[in-house]
Amino acid sequence: MVMTPPLALLFGPQVAVPVVLLLEAFAGVPMLRDALAKVSWRLLAPIGIAACITVPIGGYVLVNADQMMLRRGIAATVFVFALVLLSGSATGGRTGRVVRWRSACSPATMLGATGIGGPPVILYLLSGPDPVPVTRANLTLYVVLLSVAGLVMLGARGLLNAGSVSITLPLAVPFFAGVVLGGRLFTHFSEQRFRQFTLLLLLAVSVGILLA
Repeated sequence: MVMTPPLALLFGPQVAVPVVLLLEAFAGVPMLRDALAKVSWRLLAPIGIAACITVPIGGYVLVNADQMMLRRGIAATVFVFALVLLSGSATGGRTGRVVRWRSACSPATMLGATGIGGPPVILYLLSGPDPVPVTRANLTLYVVLLSVAGLVMLGARGLLNAGSVSITLPLAVPFFAGVVLGGRLFTHFSEQRFRQFTLLLLLAVSVGILLA
């Protein structure tokens, strides 16, 4: 959510989306071993299947939509979900299979089109009774799975190419270093203050892109 709007402004959505997905997949690899030991496959499998099925819809939007409108759509999506997360809202509890599939299909379509597929699933998973380590494992594997599905779709459409890889490579090292540094610094900050700061940053970034 932080990376996609400014990258879309700099390079356009058709370059920004594969770059973001490559970085997300790269960042998730070190956490896979721990996540695989704690994941709830009963919960994650249906979400993952639905997501993989609907990612190509977002890819169609990415290829065919007006790029200026899509860039603003990315910023607006970040703005809305930052407000929702900042307010502390959730789905109101898991209410069955329909909510589960809707919670998977909508973000998968969003990810294919905008590179942002996490927030709806975050809200869905946080609304359940699972322990924090299980929820974190579910989110980690979901992001990696969805990123890989998105990259396969983008490759089939010709958007995952040497140009996007050449932009990703110089960003990979500082991105990974930022992930490690952020994980260490997080323990020194209040969780609530850190969350509020991050979401306010998202709001500022998205408003800036909308006005650019």
